[in-house]
Amino acid sequence: MKLLHELIHPELTSREGRILRRHAARGIVLREDRILLLFTERYNDFSLPGGGIDEGEDIAVALVRELEEETGARDVQVKEHFGFIEEYRPHWKPDYDLMHMTSHFFVCDVAADLVDSRMESYEIANGMRPMWISVNEAVSHNRQVMTRQEKSMGQSIQRETFMLEKIARELVEQFDPVA
Repeated sequence: MKLLHELIHPELTSREGRILRRHAARGIVLREDRILLLFTERYNDFSLPGGGIDEGEDIAVALVRELEEETGARDVQVKEHFGFIEEYRPHWKPDYDLMHMTSHFFVCDVAADLVDSRMESYEIANGMRPMWISVNEAVSHNRQVMTRQEKSMGQSIQRETFMLEKIARELVEQFDPVA
């Protein structure tokens, strides 16, 4: 397993205190230069599908579950572990001072057609929807949101944009006919 990056939120003053520890699995699903992402209206950003790993749950099982729920993907095949990001950020609930999240990223393949997603109520309320988009378009969009420092900007946009840029450099360029 390869550490890709460590992100420390700029508002975090210490990594000490009461820590909420989370692990997540996220999928990288490519079709040439297009990638299966989630667009979230509330935050105006693109992110890789995936989410939390339940206590005792196998990481690949969690990833398949999340991809099916969030995107409607079928026949999910987890191909390879691409790496992980360690992230430290403030936590706004009174029981914790900060969150330490480890996000594992996996290259996956899915059936050509998506079926209806089965998102959770908060995901629906946030206006989350799956879509195929050019990796470079998603990076450009997220970068513009960060540049404008939009008030609705979510805390995960730095992680997601870092990963999309890495995917564009390391995985998508192989599809570029000009390269």
